[in-house]
Amino acid sequence: MSEFRIHHDVNELLSLLHVRGGEGAEGYIDLLQKHRTPYVTTTVSSHSAKVKIAEFSETPDDFLRKYDELKSKNVRNLDPLVYLLSKLSEDKEMLQCLQQNAKERSESSANTTSTTSYTLPSTTTKMSMQELDELRKKLGNVTAISNAPQSAEVTRKNLRERHNKKNPTQLNPVFPNWVYDRPALIGDFITGPSGPGAEPVVPVGTMPLSSQEQALLEDLLFVLIGVDGRDITAQPVLGRQNRSFIVNPTLDMSIKELVNRILPVASYFSTITRFVEEKSSFEYGQVNHALTAAMRTLMKEYMILVTQLEHLHRQGLLSLQKLWFYIQPPMRTMEILASIASSVDKGDCMGGSTLSLLHDRTFNFTGDSQAQELCLYLTKAASVPYFEILEKWIYRGIINDPYSEFMVEEHELQKEKIQEDYNDKYWDQRYTIIQHRIPSFLQKMADKILSTGKYLNVVRECGRDVTCPEAKEVLYTLKERVYVEQIEKAYNYASKVLLNFLMEEKELVLRLRSIKHYFLMDKGDFFVHFMDLTEEELKRPVDDIVPSRLEALLELALRMSTANTDPFKDDLKIELMPHNVITQLLRVLAIETKQEKAVINAEPTEAAHTGLEAFSFDYIVKWPLSLIINRKALTRYQMLFRHIFHCKHVERLLCNVWITNKDAKQHSLHSTKWFAAAFALRQRMLNFVQNIQYYMMFEVMEPTWHIMENNLKSASNIDDVLCHHTSFLDNCLKDCMLTNQELLKIFSRLMSDCIAFTNHMQSFSQSMSLDRLSLEHAATDGSRDPLLRAATKSAAELADALKSGGGFEAAIGRFDSNFSSMLLDLLDKLSIYSTNDCEHSMINIIYRLDFNGFYTERLSRMAIERSQKAAA
Repeated sequence: MSEFRIHHDVNELLSLLHVRGGEGAEGYIDLLQKHRTPYVTTTVSSHSAKVKIAEFSETPDDFLRKYDELKSKNVRNLDPLVYLLSKLSEDKEMLQCLQQNAKERSESSANTTSTTSYTLPSTTTKMSMQELDELRKKLGNVTAISNAPQSAEVTRKNLRERHNKKNPTQLNPVFPNWVYDRPALIGDFITGPSGPGAEPVVPVGTMPLSSQEQALLEDLLFVLIGVDGRDITAQPVLGRQNRSFIVNPTLDMSIKELVNRILPVASYFSTITRFVEEKSSFEYGQVNHALTAAMRTLMKEYMILVTQLEHLHRQGLLSLQKLWFYIQPPMRTMEILASIASSVDKGDCMGGSTLSLLHDRTFNFTGDSQAQELCLYLTKAASVPYFEILEKWIYRGIINDPYSEFMVEEHELQKEKIQEDYNDKYWDQRYTIIQHRIPSFLQKMADKILSTGKYLNVVRECGRDVTCPEAKEVLYTLKERVYVEQIEKAYNYASKVLLNFLMEEKELVLRLRSIKHYFLMDKGDFFVHFMDLTEEELKRPVDDIVPSRLEALLELALRMSTANTDPFKDDLKIELMPHNVITQLLRVLAIETKQEKAVINAEPTEAAHTGLEAFSFDYIVKWPLSLIINRKALTRYQMLFRHIFHCKHVERLLCNVWITNKDAKQHSLHSTKWFAAAFALRQRMLNFVQNIQYYMMFEVMEPTWHIMENNLKSASNIDDVLCHHTSFLDNCLKDCMLTNQELLKIFSRLMSDCIAFTNHMQSFSQSMSLDRLSLEHAATDGSRDPLLRAATKSAAELADALKSGGGFEAAIGRFDSNFSSMLLDLLDKLSIYSTNDCEHSMINIIYRLDFNGFYTERLSRMAIERSQKAAA
């Protein structure tokens, strides 16, 4: 059941029950999603549940009749529903609630009905009895037409169109029209007006009993093979009705009673014949074809019996009593065959649903050995084509399903898009399970059957032909263990083949390590070289940057560093993103939330951003490694990289401020005290940025990476690899504060404050340097003159006085205040999340930033204020 269907059903149930308050629909939906499984893994016994509901119901006969009707139509999940209803009938509190709810709904509907009045038009004339009869007939005809099932021709057409729509390149073959236009070819009764001379010369009722018996024997032998007799004629059937017969009323009662006992066999024969002829059409699939072929084999034996009875009749050795004696053994067989035919017909069963019905019938006849053996024969015969498709899928990874009967359905998806499209779901949607096509005896193995073929198919897509060495013919048996073991063996082989192919031939772990070198900054010397080479280029606006120049500088940095030993370094590329990292992360976090439209439609607030803000790496991954390292995974790597890269950029800016601040030693003692506050703030900012980087790289990414590597060594299939890799990326994003909008916004403001501070300090230092250079230039010409030296010194003191006035002090104070308040806010939020949401790794940031207890007192005060507000 899809997530959308769960939401819809829960909301509809709550509205029907008039449930208000509480946790609402979301609480129930989360609970259901935690406990649901993709396939039915448990079976329930419906017999005791059915008996319990029948005892509880006021109309047990109606309930049992409806249950049998639904069961005959092979309705899926009927038994679990009955089991659930039986459990509800035991819960008295729930029953009282439902009864009260039903009473309130009936009262509200009664009030609604009473407020609306309808007035019948007055008629001055009364309707005659003849008109009343005509109206009744017309209504009866309309009802019969509306209730009549659609014709076999319409059904075939619908099935053909549905198949041709799914497989336009492989059209279904079609029988010529004359096959359906000639009713004599079917072998069933031809109902219509009797020709001349059909009436007997002498009424059969006037004959002696021996003559009546001989005449009826002749008729019965005809009727048993689908041909009308003189005194026994078949009635026309509408849709899926059973055939009924009209027996000459003038017959002797004893003969007539015996004839009526034998006629059900003729009715069964008619039902089976119609079913065999209809389901033999191409549109109904190979499983139905195999079932009808098995039925046709049994019908041949029945026809041989009728032929032998006719031979006895011609020899004068057959009587009605003997006929009744000889016909009893096949009567049970014909009854079971007709019952199966009717159930398959009513349920519109094809493929797996037909096999489910046959399997259930086989188990239901556990006490009747002959009936069970018959159903087992039919199920084995019908399952042969289905198991042939299954064998190709689990042994070779190929689907050959011309009539859309197999549980796995293939969709046309291009594997190349998995590297380009973020939302591409090739692995999940290329092959999917169709629930109603799963035979009930393969329900528990459906997941492994799907995975087995998918694994082999991936290897085949790489140009290697694989076949399971332990491939054996899969046969239906009542002992599920036999074919379960074969499927398990095929699954283990497929898992091993694909895992070895990716790990050894395609070197998946080395690829992941290569990505780690660059996206998670594992190679420090490479980044030093790269930043030194590209810093000037990346400071330009994005539109002014030449990508080919950046690619050349990247190539140079790779060759000059230890990354030169990486065999996959040529797959690393440069990408300039349309948004900065914070905007990208906020847009991702807003997906499927109330703020999504507002975030997407918001005007870009930042000006034309520079290359440093837009820069990111990209990586070329080819099939089949793109199954693991797909666009979604690469986007997560890019988010982590851009976040760390942004921190590295801010750290470099702060280090550059530290270098330029060395010039402060040349100024007078008076200005140094103003610089002290700026130096202290710079050091706090640097300490914050470096500790955040250390936390992300050494306390989050490295331990999580080692856990993933160890898990990959013990992985048994590709799904485990996908799960471990996705879990690694998700944990990194979460612990690096990239999945929480509140923390992300605070961190963004902190980084912006650091950048603004560095820009202010750099501009101040540059202006100071210009003044000093101009004074030094003036002093070089007359450096020998003491008067000039004194003038230079007084000019420097004047510059100090101008530069270190109240404006500089106030600006540093504002930066200090903003940084301190935002840092406290971040630490407070981290404390809340680490306590309430059990995000224990985030508390390490607090320990690192507040290593000497500088913020402890203020954080405690904020916690007390928050608890007082909550109490109020």
